[in-house]
Amino acid sequence: MSDGMLRMTVNGRKVAKSAAGRYRLIDFLREELFLTGTKEGCGAGECGTCSVFVDGKLVKSCLMPASKAEGAVIETVEGLASGNDLTPVQRAFHKTGASQCGYCIPGMVMAATSTLRENPDADIEEIKERMGGNICRCTGYTKILEAVELARDILNGKAAPLALEPEPIGESFIGTNVRRIDAPSKVTGKLRYAGDMVFPNMLHMQVLRSPHAHARIVSIDTSAAEALEGVESIITAADVPGTDGFGVFVHDQPIMARDKVRYVGEGIAAVSAESEEIARKALSLIKVEYELLPAVFDAEEAMKEGAVVLHDYAPTNIVKHIPVRKGDIEKGFAEADLVFENTYTTQQVEHAYLEPEAGIGYVDHDGVVTVISPSQNITHHRHMLAGILDLPINKVRCIMSPVGGGFGGKEDMIYQGMLALAAMKTGRPVRLVYTREESITTTAKRHPSRVTLKMGIKNDGTITAVQFKMISDGGAYGMSTEGVMRKAAILSVGPYEYENLQVDTIGVYTNNTPSGAFRTFGGMQAQFATESHLDILAEKLGLDPFEIRRKNMMKAGSLTHTRQRLDTAAIGEVLDVAESFSRWEKGAPTSRGATRGDLGGPDTRQPCTLGARFRKPADNNKKQEVA
Repeated sequence: MSDGMLRMTVNGRKVAKSAAGRYRLIDFLREELFLTGTKEGCGAGECGTCSVFVDGKLVKSCLMPASKAEGAVIETVEGLASGNDLTPVQRAFHKTGASQCGYCIPGMVMAATSTLRENPDADIEEIKERMGGNICRCTGYTKILEAVELARDILNGKAAPLALEPEPIGESFIGTNVRRIDAPSKVTGKLRYAGDMVFPNMLHMQVLRSPHAHARIVSIDTSAAEALEGVESIITAADVPGTDGFGVFVHDQPIMARDKVRYVGEGIAAVSAESEEIARKALSLIKVEYELLPAVFDAEEAMKEGAVVLHDYAPTNIVKHIPVRKGDIEKGFAEADLVFENTYTTQQVEHAYLEPEAGIGYVDHDGVVTVISPSQNITHHRHMLAGILDLPINKVRCIMSPVGGGFGGKEDMIYQGMLALAAMKTGRPVRLVYTREESITTTAKRHPSRVTLKMGIKNDGTITAVQFKMISDGGAYGMSTEGVMRKAAILSVGPYEYENLQVDTIGVYTNNTPSGAFRTFGGMQAQFATESHLDILAEKLGLDPFEIRRKNMMKAGSLTHTRQRLDTAAIGEVLDVAESFSRWEKGAPTSRGATRGDLGGPDTRQPCTLGARFRKPADNNKKQEVA
């Protein structure tokens, strides 16, 4: 489509603006009219954050060419209420606490408004159906659905209108519905996330990324890209004035690839230009010569002798090994009636926060290099940037913008250094906003893991020994791997007390996308293995799964495997409530695998679940041993 004039009515006002032919409706609203309540979460019509009304119908504006809106009546979240007032729907979202990170909420409010306009008497099932095109990654949807039902009842006169002022707190905040002070800005779309911010004279950044998992960079030729009209600067690792290495625990990661690329998607060069379109075109003009190198993609293979080495300081490719020892596990296994060993694997997981990574870098009037980004580790980022930029700490400032979902994924620094360098080189503000594809393919994920777990247990359910080994794929750089391995070691074997224990958690370099922080980091992978193992043991011994846990659970006075003496322990109460709420039928599971009766002798033994197998014990079947 060619560039041209667009005319439409937006939030009750007639608009006539020149627009690029490539614009979607969301681009026109955000870039030309600065109506940033309309968010881009996916760019594919899947998440609903870009929802607007076009001639009264709810539309995903990321899918609609702007030219198709010629002459249309557009309503965005900013136009639902006048001034500082809130609509009943917005007030209900405020009241129920439906807005958490807030990034999805403008789209949710638009979808809820559409639902109640279409059917003011919609029941909960219809509400769910009509809201189904909108995604939230924070709330679990319960509060959102409650808000829509509350708004429905208010509009129908079945509930009293809501005041903006919160209810009196009384003597305690505990048990009181305390409204978020930032909720009004979220439900109205007024809150500005990093990608919503616009500075005068601002440049736009795009990043050239490696198509190879492992290669030596022979040369980078940026001359043709630099000659392109509208390109202000191009930076590479050669522009870093200070120490080019950062990380939460080990400083192994460069701002952009230096000498080598170590994973597909690693940044090589960053272009700052007058528009994103020019910056993207410039990327295609950069010539990079690579010398391909062997790559390793499996953590266990990476630890073997002769494997490809990713970082010279770690010849075994081990980022961090955390060992924990307690008692004598060989003695414990000898005391067991049953020894069971199995392997459990978990996969790489994407955070999928709705706000893609974004940020702005600039140098202020006092020469302070400033980066605005949704960082979850803002102070650490500032200290790392000072070293990278070779500046005193008082000349570096990091501002935390509202975080549109993070879950740990915005804890590791990735792109902030590029913004700072570009701002210093150009003397102008520079903004970078990731696409959803860029976010998925290049940012840290939950650590894939492989846990080998061996337990010795008596017939009454008493665990006598545990051997736990977790190997985790840390990807190309250390990031939060050391912290994840420490947490995994601490939480490895659950809230249970063992006399004899051996734990090893090992984070390993590979040529995969780096792994980093993610909710319950390390604990989720470990607990999946431990709790699965206990369920299988309960089946094999003919014991109730709740009882096998009660038999071994920590109590007041228990000593954890990290040598902490517990003054209190609530696991017993948790088990009681879980058993009650789940309506558990007491007794041993018998639907799959072996039962206690199956363990009587070699002729009746059955294969257990998850691919485990029996080995004939050495002491004439007095003790079963399973691998």
